[in-house]
Amino acid sequence: MTEHRGFGVMLAWLLNHRELGAPELADRAGLTTDEVRAVLAGETPGERLLRRLATALGFRAVDLFILAGLAVPDDMAPLDVTAERWVPYAVMDAVHLPAAGRRELLQLIRALPQEERRSRFAPKRLAPLTEVPGDWVIRMFRYRNLDWSGMAKTPAVVTPTYLSASTYGVIGAGRKELTPRLVTDFAALLGIGARELAALTGVFLREVPPPPAPEAVDAAALLWEPRRLSGTQARHVSELARSMRGNCRGGGYFIDLPGS
Repeated sequence: MTEHRGFGVMLAWLLNHRELGAPELADRAGLTTDEVRAVLAGETPGERLLRRLATALGFRAVDLFILAGLAVPDDMAPLDVTAERWVPYAVMDAVHLPAAGRRELLQLIRALPQEERRSRFAPKRLAPLTEVPGDWVIRMFRYRNLDWSGMAKTPAVVTPTYLSASTYGVIGAGRKELTPRLVTDFAALLGIGARELAALTGVFLREVPPPPAPEAVDAAALLWEPRRLSGTQARHVSELARSMRGNCRGGGYFIDLPGS
């Protein structure tokens, strides 16, 4: 296991940003202060430590594994790679619903029974592993059931970002830099604070961005929750979201968003 000094720098920034010391973080995470300080000094974090840090920091553990340059454990991966065909459409329709409709759909997703994992999550490699900030962000989206096509569709619905599918591949390969606009919009859909994602990816924000719109907050949840669904369940959710959107449009509750 190779050393990933960059993660220690990221963790140090987070602690400084949140005005936390290593002892306080260790206490929150159920770790020793020495364990936290070792990571800050550049030691590669292990799986147990990353899981506990994620809980203490309020991060998705899968995102910390990606930032630390480590393989994501199977239990954190989406249940069924075929769900990626349906999840973007479910989100695109759901965010046009009134807030009550979005909550109803989320509750339905959470109530669906957990099916057995039938195969290891092994998404098709869309670009060479580059270990650059753009690659980290693209992999975070991959672990939310989005391929390049899904990435092209989803941000365009609730943010000003509209990029082609191939452009996401260029970002992941490190041939297109992340900009403040991209980081702000991606952060909203990943459920990460924009200032924190910017700092973690080395992007300077001249101004503190406003909080994401409620539709974007719900879109982030609607991307995260279906990770536990099978392809069949995701299709059911997508069809239901389309039906609910049609009913709302007919009833005069249609919401006009950037990607309408």
